[in-house]
Amino acid sequence: MLYAALMDALSPKTSPDSSTSPIPGSVPDAAGWRSGLGGDFRRSLSEVNSSIPVPIGGHWFRRLLAFAGPGYMVSVGYMDPGNWATDLAGGSKFGYTLLSVILLSNVMAILLQALAARLGIVTDRDLAQACRDSFSRPVNIMLWLACETAIIACDLAEVIGTAIALQLLFGIPLIGGALITALDAFLLLLLMNKGFRFLEAFVIALLIVIAVCFTVQIVAAAPPVAAVLSGFLPSTAIVTNPEMLYIAIGIIGATVMPHNLYLHSSIVQTRAYPRTDEGRRDAIKWATTDSTIALMLALFINAAILIVAAATFHTSGHADVAEIGQAYELLSPLLGLGIASTLFAIALLASGLNSTVTATLAGQIVMEGFLRLRLPNWARRLVTRGIAIIPVVVVTALYGERGTGQLLVFSQVILSMQLPFAVIPLVRFVSDRRKMGDFVISRSVATVAWIIAGIIVILNCKLLYDTLLG
Repeated sequence: MLYAALMDALSPKTSPDSSTSPIPGSVPDAAGWRSGLGGDFRRSLSEVNSSIPVPIGGHWFRRLLAFAGPGYMVSVGYMDPGNWATDLAGGSKFGYTLLSVILLSNVMAILLQALAARLGIVTDRDLAQACRDSFSRPVNIMLWLACETAIIACDLAEVIGTAIALQLLFGIPLIGGALITALDAFLLLLLMNKGFRFLEAFVIALLIVIAVCFTVQIVAAAPPVAAVLSGFLPSTAIVTNPEMLYIAIGIIGATVMPHNLYLHSSIVQTRAYPRTDEGRRDAIKWATTDSTIALMLALFINAAILIVAAATFHTSGHADVAEIGQAYELLSPLLGLGIASTLFAIALLASGLNSTVTATLAGQIVMEGFLRLRLPNWARRLVTRGIAIIPVVVVTALYGERGTGQLLVFSQVILSMQLPFAVIPLVRFVSDRRKMGDFVISRSVATVAWIIAGIIVILNCKLLYDTLLG
């Protein structure tokens, strides 16, 4: 069924028409929404919407390159500092067992991101705008608050991760590093002023840095292939062991991130594909290909973090390595590679910088989509970052680095708890023929998507139950 889901997402294969009429015949009009695309409707990220040209016809590789970018920006959220904490905790404590959770969450992410891209391409709305045009104001306020909570939790992870990286590389105290991260509010402004393509290139360059760093480390760790492969097979212990389940849900929360669905549904619209049936079909195909390739890179990096932790810490008896700082101190001695710890910290810093860019963009999309409230990027970033810095400073001052590490894992569980508030509306929209017209997903794909939503809800309920019982 997952194969059918991906094939459906990639199914339209005809070449786009050169016409650029704004609303093609098979895409529903305002009857499927509370408001149409005319009047005072403001397109998602209007300053860069349709700003990147797409070649009509030509070699397939040129078309793939034209659409390459949004998927990699989305993949940033799947390897941010929050993932590091959960992957390190899972690998050091339970060995390779939780690799199956990383694989499952990545498969879920590939389908959900394909659906988010489809929604944006077909409806000319991002997920936040679609919610605003479909639900009542109280429901929209609730969804907006849930998404803002997720973005703050994500930003919390970025603050902690970047502050730790600055401490490891330059000896800056954690509290000082957390305060320094407020300055990165201006990084997005600088990049956006140079054009959206430049922003994508910056993100991809940092992703390459992260991938290279972990390739070196996984080669040095030399994990047993059989044990790694067995880790990709599901185990009942994941559900029956509350501690393992807690980390597993944290991995899902760190991998399938709610704000990424809003982000992807918006930034796919930066491509100037023909707004026709054929143009949209072609855009869906290439956008899904782009995100699938990018998320496979994210799978490699997440798996590499857990594998390195399992091969280095778990097998040597260091089962309690849950903090990034601990991992940094132990990596070089245990691997026998002097540069291993430095590469680890460099990759962490690159991850934090990348996540800063995409989280800021997602925050802008969510606020504009739900509230039609537009703040300057620097103001939006400073507010979000300010809210995230406070708990980091307080926890670090009271409990030290260990408390910061626990806060990092907890932030990922918070993200997981917000997932249903993004996944359920998304699946509902792309399953609705009135809203999607001929681009509505098939019944089999909808079934798989609803199963994924159900798994997320059930896991969250189980987590709440175990948490309440202590």
